[in-house]
Amino acid sequence: MFNNKTILITGGTGSFGKAFVEHLLKKYKKMKKLIIFSRDEYKQYELKKKFPQSEFKCLRYFLGDVRDLKRLNLAFRDVDFIVHAAALKQVDTAEYNPFEFVNTNIIGAQNIIEAAIQNKVKKVIALSTDKACSPINLYGATKLCSDKLFISSNNMVPSKSDTFFSVVRYGNVFASRGSVIPFFLKLSKKNQPFPLTDPQMTRFNISMDEAIETVMWSFKNAKGAEIIVPKLKSFKIIDLINSINSKPKIKVIGIRPGEKIHEELISQSDNKLTIDIGKYYLILPSKELFKKYKNHLTLKKDFIYRSDLNSQWLNKDDLRKML
Repeated sequence: MFNNKTILITGGTGSFGKAFVEHLLKKYKKMKKLIIFSRDEYKQYELKKKFPQSEFKCLRYFLGDVRDLKRLNLAFRDVDFIVHAAALKQVDTAEYNPFEFVNTNIIGAQNIIEAAIQNKVKKVIALSTDKACSPINLYGATKLCSDKLFISSNNMVPSKSDTFFSVVRYGNVFASRGSVIPFFLKLSKKNQPFPLTDPQMTRFNISMDEAIETVMWSFKNAKGAEIIVPKLKSFKIIDLINSINSKPKIKVIGIRPGEKIHEELISQSDNKLTIDIGKYYLILPSKELFKKYKNHLTLKKDFIYRSDLNSQWLNKDDLRKML
């Protein structure tokens, strides 16, 4: 699919970006260009050492910020496909720096849309988060707004253009940058107490390979205007702690600003416009789009895809094997 094509990844030096770059370099040997777009010069330097341009001649490194529309227009010239992975995403940081998150996650999303349409990019897949579903924190609210912008942007595309926008929404990527797991592992080594918001807390889990697989499926199969939600397993934070340390010291610290006890991927309001196509749920902007997908199932009226209501779970042994 990507041979003889140009692909650009915003946030290309982040956890997903680096893994996706590695995946593409292994699978597609004839890419025209693979452009890493990010604002961190040092992280680009580190990635260049791992994937030297002398060996991977398709690689290009483009310094820039999604807040800068002019820079995006330069970067998107002759680009065929875009993965938009750039975002500010720390929940507690967002509560105290709200407009910085608005600038990157909302204004940045609109800039991506405008530059992609202007440069006639074929398909854009934007990465989202479970925190965009029924958000109670500012980070989640900015990502929900971003999702809405990308979905509605399909109506802005000129009739003769073949630019499409879709969104991939998933949960916590296991042990990725910003994950609680490296922090818990350090605490365990030092025999220090594990801070726990609430003993009942649950989260969705997705591996990096599953995240990449979902994005690849979206490039190949999405028709535009979908929010693609993979079917994931849940886990209890208390089980994660016990998988790291069999006799942990636990300190219950109470809920932090903007934090949820359980995460959602599909709300009860969303389910009216959601179909089940097997491995994925698709949230669509209208029922008219249902007919684009054959052999789909509709959801029960009371269905909520929430981490504590999930039918698939990781137990302590499962989590231990993943560490």
